[in-house]
Amino acid sequence: MKQLITIGIAIVITAFLGVTNQVNAQSKDNTTVNLDAKQQSIIAIASLTAKGDLQTLESALTEGLDAGLTVREIKEVMVHLYAYCGFPRSLRGLRTFIKVLDERKTEGVEDQLGAEATPIEDNRTKYERGKANLEALVKAKLDGPPADYAQFAPIIEVFLKEHLFADIFDRDILNYRQRELVTVSVLATIGGVEPMLHSHMNICLIQGITPIQLKELMDVVGKNVDQEKIDSAKKVLNELLESKKQ
Repeated sequence: MKQLITIGIAIVITAFLGVTNQVNAQSKDNTTVNLDAKQQSIIAIASLTAKGDLQTLESALTEGLDAGLTVREIKEVMVHLYAYCGFPRSLRGLRTFIKVLDERKTEGVEDQLGAEATPIEDNRTKYERGKANLEALVKAKLDGPPADYAQFAPIIEVFLKEHLFADIFDRDILNYRQRELVTVSVLATIGGVEPMLHSHMNICLIQGITPIQLKELMDVVGKNVDQEKIDSAKKVLNELLESKKQ
């Protein structure tokens, strides 16, 4: 009888420890998973392109390709970021990428081209598609009154919905998480856009990017921008994370 009780206790303890370890493992997976090499490269490429540091960008592009990013994925990073830092930075980044690819081809390196964007077969208007994409991005319905800027200049709302969130976000070469990593990296790099940076950091959290990963993003961007800008970006992130605790 005593032996049976001892065995029973052992089974209960083992089961408890197993559940505890499983919970701890899940907690660890949800909170401490680091950015992978591809994500870090996306962040560095976006930040350096936005800054216009083309010499350092060459090295980041090489590292990105070596990390497994395809040619089309990197091109898409530069296409996406023009919406946040302008055509001039995007075009200079693309030309720098052409140079890097030509040099690698000369050296006998065959880089993976990657998949093309899936053709759009959605019959809705671009505005409707853009609105739906934005709602999927923030995981909320957007049926309230237009923002002040949209009331002041309604055409900008049309461009945002039809071009940025339809034409660009409909392209599935990058997923939403990757696109938001690009966006936050660019906004943190150019500085002076704290409200937008706050919004897009929040979208990152909504899309499953963890606080630790956002802090890692700040570390990667911090290597490329001046201290004042990165301090400002970190302040925005800290305020956002603190607000989530309330």
